[in-house]
Amino acid sequence: MSQQSLNKKALIAMSGGVDSSVSALLMQQQGYECIGATMSLFQKSTCGGEQDVRDAAKICQDLGMEHHVINFADKFREHVISRFIDAYEHGRTPNPCVDCNRHLKFGKLYAKAQELGCEFVVTGHYAQVRYDEAKGRYLLVKGVDPHKDQSYVLYSLTQEQLAHVQFPLGGYCKPEIRDIAEKHGFVNARKHDSQDICFVENGKYAEFIEKQTGKKFKAGDFVDVEGKVLGRHKGIIYYTVGQRKGLGLALPQPMYVKEIDVAHNKVILATNDQLFSTHVEAKDINLIDCERITEPRRLKARIRYHHVEQWATVTQPDEDTLLVDFDEPQRAITKGQSLVLYDGDVVVGGGTII
Repeated sequence: MSQQSLNKKALIAMSGGVDSSVSALLMQQQGYECIGATMSLFQKSTCGGEQDVRDAAKICQDLGMEHHVINFADKFREHVISRFIDAYEHGRTPNPCVDCNRHLKFGKLYAKAQELGCEFVVTGHYAQVRYDEAKGRYLLVKGVDPHKDQSYVLYSLTQEQLAHVQFPLGGYCKPEIRDIAEKHGFVNARKHDSQDICFVENGKYAEFIEKQTGKKFKAGDFVDVEGKVLGRHKGIIYYTVGQRKGLGLALPQPMYVKEIDVAHNKVILATNDQLFSTHVEAKDINLIDCERITEPRRLKARIRYHHVEQWATVTQPDEDTLLVDFDEPQRAITKGQSLVLYDGDVVVGGGTII
């Protein structure tokens, strides 16, 4: 059963950016009846803000599409912002885009698509979906543009979701998309891509957390791996694993954040050499190309969005755990980030590093 064999109606997640706009155009050119939907998520978000809604509405008007603005603010707070804050409070570094994709774009938005009689949710992600007849499974595959591939943030998609999603940009490179948008006179053809965390202004996430929670996080000790006190930190939420800048310490050699000890309110610093390790454990897992990893598999693994995936041996000891042993030590493996596994260009699955 191919994705194209079902009905020809699609809900386009219109962010107001060039990628989702061209996705809508490409789906129309394939003969789909398209409806645009913009998620209103957070008052000061750079994703689904007022200008984005206006841009999305203009593109929908130009393409002769219905346009809906859907208020998901409560769900966004529950599934994305609350998880984001909780992670930092517990010494983890979260990946809010993964949560937004899992719970909103391909969760709540898919429910809205069904309500509107649409078979597919379509987004402007640079990734591809294929159906593997031999395995009887939908596969998530990297986008052809290595600089834009977004398969990493989509690893949580289930078989049910992959059966009802399309990524029209997966076979294109970004410059081609901007050219298509210009050719069709789209108002956002040269609009900048949104960067960083969409709901945090100027990247000041610690200030955001203190404002949202009303808490002031206590100062504590910086210590080295032997426990020797090196100075005072201003609160654990201000630090992430691998960080060097902004420590406010004068030390004889460069030191980096290795670990956040929440129980004792300490930030553990280490030399660069001490940041490397070979073993990763992940929970809250989702597998795409198989039901379960039944014997050790040689795969490539990525431990953060801009990490170049590396060879590793992967095992699955139980329903919700992945154990990964890298061939070469990896720098600053970080709790809360996503571990994503690849077999060539195919996403095997992934989980959250614990």
